[in-house]
Amino acid sequence: MANGETVESYVPARLDRMPWSRWHWLIVVSLGATWILDGLEVTLAGSLGGILTRHETLGLTDTEVGATATCYLAGAVIGALLFGYGTDRFGRKKLFFITVAVYLIGTALSAFSWNFASYAFFRALTGAGIGGEYAAINSAIDELIPARVRGRVDLMINGSYWVGAALGSGATVILLDPNRFPISLGWRFAFAIGATLGLIVIFFRRWIPESPRWLMIHGRNAEAEEIVDQVERRFVSDPETLPAHDSPPTRIQTRTHTPWREIWNAVVHEHRRRSFLGFVLMLTQAFFYNAIFFTYALVLMRFYGVPEQRVGGYLLPFALGNVLGPIVLGHLFDTIGRKQMIAATYGVSGILLGLTGWLFHAALLTAQTQTLAWTIIFFVASAAASSAYLTVSEIFPLEIRAFAIAIFYAIGTLAGGVGAPILFGWIIATGSSDALFIGYLVAAVLMIFGAIVELWIGVAAERRPLEDVAAPLSSR
Repeated sequence: MANGETVESYVPARLDRMPWSRWHWLIVVSLGATWILDGLEVTLAGSLGGILTRHETLGLTDTEVGATATCYLAGAVIGALLFGYGTDRFGRKKLFFITVAVYLIGTALSAFSWNFASYAFFRALTGAGIGGEYAAINSAIDELIPARVRGRVDLMINGSYWVGAALGSGATVILLDPNRFPISLGWRFAFAIGATLGLIVIFFRRWIPESPRWLMIHGRNAEAEEIVDQVERRFVSDPETLPAHDSPPTRIQTRTHTPWREIWNAVVHEHRRRSFLGFVLMLTQAFFYNAIFFTYALVLMRFYGVPEQRVGGYLLPFALGNVLGPIVLGHLFDTIGRKQMIAATYGVSGILLGLTGWLFHAALLTAQTQTLAWTIIFFVASAAASSAYLTVSEIFPLEIRAFAIAIFYAIGTLAGGVGAPILFGWIIATGSSDALFIGYLVAAVLMIFGAIVELWIGVAAERRPLEDVAAPLSSR
């Protein structure tokens, strides 16, 4: 098909009418594993923070521990932008193989770090792979999952980040036990877990097709139709017996790529209110999460006297709350609605953190009750954070979906995530509970602000086809 030719296609409607099947579970497992990998990496870094300050490991300072977390996030930003653009230009499938390979190399090399500089560089490389994964995978998942369940599936997949966090926590409890492994080796073995999972992910992704929606836009509608035909034949021998759809055909003008001028116009002018919404939601949740999670171990050790080898055990209930939140609340984003649930989860998260911060400042908490409080907060906040990724992945046109995810992930992470670990690492190093309380209040106010913005300009995208939420730039 020639570039610029107009085509009418029922591919989007046929994808949305499909009944849930094992094929969809394959997508969830093989693509959704991205969040498990990210959760594993962040948890390992957080749990290893105390160990890496010891002279028999890397001998890092508290500030350097925070800086390595920042390097991971900075790498994620660069990877998201680079691979996000590549995902829209060259296809979802090509990029989600490249990004997982970059991740695998980075995490494997982290095990061989010999000083601060090498560890920081390898963490940045690992982050680049994960950042690229966010753009490639979010766009692919949304384009393959039926509209009626897109919200709950996205939230549960994003929530699987904490399955990785639980794996990381459990692994560090064993690997950092000096009775089992020498301190100088246990932390290195931890990174082998991520490399092993990366290899498994690559194996499963072989069966995931290119996004038919991406093929349709890029003048390869016959291939898109063939993929949908093959998937439909997995359910029934005659696709005509599948539930009927009443959606009109998607009429688009094919293209090989989207010019930068058109990307700029779509993000800055045509969809500027949505751009502001995505920026706010991503920034506030990034600051909220990174302010607490990257300093979790340091808080437990400095203020509650928890030994560094036991920090992983305190992360397990915290991770469980984060996993259960999207599972329990996810279906409400498809039934009650996006605006109502996003605003509610953001607002409640902010209020609960403010209350917990006050209890911490008043010295009314122990290590156990502090962990319980954080578990309750992030039962709600996990759904809120996941909804930020859901929002930016479904409110922009198909041609720039991956790059839009990358842009707002990058902006939110730079503004709310990169500075937060350094800032809170410095606050904790001062040993001042007053300063830490103020930091928690700032994070709480930002989340409440996110709730207000969602109520103001949020998009009711529940159960709607992606092409209805945001018409393709090439639609005719």
